[in-house]
Amino acid sequence: MTCDICGKKKATVHLTEIVDEQMTEMHLCEECARQKSSQMEQQFGLADLLAGLTDSGKTAAKEGEKTILKCARCSLPYEDFRKFGRLGCAECYTSFKEHLSGLLRKIHGSNKYLGKSPATGAQQLDAPIEGTLTIVPEENLEDLKQQLKAAIAAEDFEKAATVRDKIRNFEQR
Repeated sequence: MTCDICGKKKATVHLTEIVDEQMTEMHLCEECARQKSSQMEQQFGLADLLAGLTDSGKTAAKEGEKTILKCARCSLPYEDFRKFGRLGCAECYTSFKEHLSGLLRKIHGSNKYLGKSPATGAQQLDAPIEGTLTIVPEENLEDLKQQLKAAIAAEDFEKAATVRDKIRNFEQR
């Protein structure tokens, strides 16, 4: 199959585009796919995605008065975060916590971090900020062994292998 755009090279990328409920399939070579990708990125970037996920329509202002929500440390306006998709500093999480908790839930499915944390050099938070990302410590060895037994009993061998590897890493530490 040849590329739908240049008609010369072999199509290795297959793109399905849905615009106004119309589905279009395109078969592209690598070079044309890169060009198409950069065109799509220009039309729809990360900042647009984040702006769509954030609380569109909500403002920090009370009715009748116009206030601009800014970070206490770096003075980044919340509207700039919505435009560019980047926070200015760690304090932005606290300053924009009302707006970010819903966004984190939409992106990650939760506003709690359940992954690994460094064994040394990590700062411990005194108390998590309500509604923001919370770091949950890794499971202990007994919990992991229970998870392994449950996965084996359920014949979920992929999960069992993952838990087995976690146990090995835990024991090596």
